[in-house]
Amino acid sequence: MKNITIYTDGACSGNPGPGGYAAILVCGDKSREVSGGLRNTTNNRMELIGVIAALESLKEPCSVKVVTDSQYVVNAMMQGWARKWRANGWRRGKEKAMNPDLWARLLDLGETHTLTFEWVRGHNGHPMNERCDELAVMAASRPDNPVDVR
Repeated sequence: MKNITIYTDGACSGNPGPGGYAAILVCGDKSREVSGGLRNTTNNRMELIGVIAALESLKEPCSVKVVTDSQYVVNAMMQGWARKWRANGWRRGKEKAMNPDLWARLLDLGETHTLTFEWVRGHNGHPMNERCDELAVMAASRPDNPVDVR
């Protein structure tokens, strides 16, 4: 099983507003960048889609470490919140869980890949996080981005 490190970030101008996501996949000495954007979306959706897009680009099951500045993503996955939300019909106590469509996709990808998540402080000089942020911001400004369908 290949060991992959994925660095991700999401950006949104307004919340909701135009958003972008980016990921850098690293395997040994090879790397690949992916990015994209949506209109009328949220920062949390972009953070999730960045992880999902990177994982969906993998052609075989891998051992993956996801490095992100999103505590929302890290905590929901590492502390089991997303699994609990799904088990409870996408509810967080009495409230609806946000972004169930994306959490379902990410949890399903976790059945294909072995996933761990690591938090890194954003905008703090981490080279891969800074590059992901740059790519996500550029992707958010593309005029031809489709509308986010929730």
